[in-house]
Amino acid sequence: MKIKTVEVDGKQYAEIQDGKPVYIEDDGKEVAFDAVGTRNTITRLNAEAKSHRERAENAEKIAKAFEGIEDAGAARKALETVANLDAKKLVDAGEIEKVKGEISKAFQAQLDEANGKATTFEQQLYAEMIGGNFARSKFIADKLAVPADMVQATFGRNLKIEEGKVVAYDGQGQKIFSRSRPGELADFDEALETLVSQYPHRDHILKSSDANGGGARDSGNPNGAKGNFGGSKADRVAAIKAMTANT
Repeated sequence: MKIKTVEVDGKQYAEIQDGKPVYIEDDGKEVAFDAVGTRNTITRLNAEAKSHRERAENAEKIAKAFEGIEDAGAARKALETVANLDAKKLVDAGEIEKVKGEISKAFQAQLDEANGKATTFEQQLYAEMIGGNFARSKFIADKLAVPADMVQATFGRNLKIEEGKVVAYDGQGQKIFSRSRPGELADFDEALETLVSQYPHRDHILKSSDANGGGARDSGNPNGAKGNFGGSKADRVAAIKAMTANT
């Protein structure tokens, strides 16, 4: 990684883009380095590390209260026995179990209902956050020759919702981070661009000018993005389905 320079009156100066110095990565991609954002990220990560350390220290203090208890199951059973002995003063032990069963059934019904609502909500949230990003993607509109729903069918499995945010993972299961904002996760379009660049059949889904740039080759179709991939939307959808079915 090296800084990009321009020559003015025989002198070399760093190229600036939006107030940020431009660097050239090993793969030739130019990235405007956000020094302020990087510093803020380092500060935030240091604060998070301190918070994790403090939580670990508190956990160790709590654990000391249970020193000497090697069998957690036996300890729990002993506590239940004591609870039942106290309750026997009021009702027979058999009645206690009956009451416990009724309470358990009622609670389970409420739990099942809550789980059902949570599942529905998660599905709606996924459809809006994941599907909505594909539908509104400028990268798809500008760079890809296939419709957003086909792109989602191919790359949707690489996206998850974590803590209310869309997080992208590459083919090795690693989170995709931003090149221009070190330490920060890539936004949707930047992550999708990375996923497409790693896709073996990217030449088939990129628009012709992008598929032919950067030394890209189409080993599976000697005509590149011609034929069905250059036809109507229906032709492209059928072609991409046939292609992905064989991978």
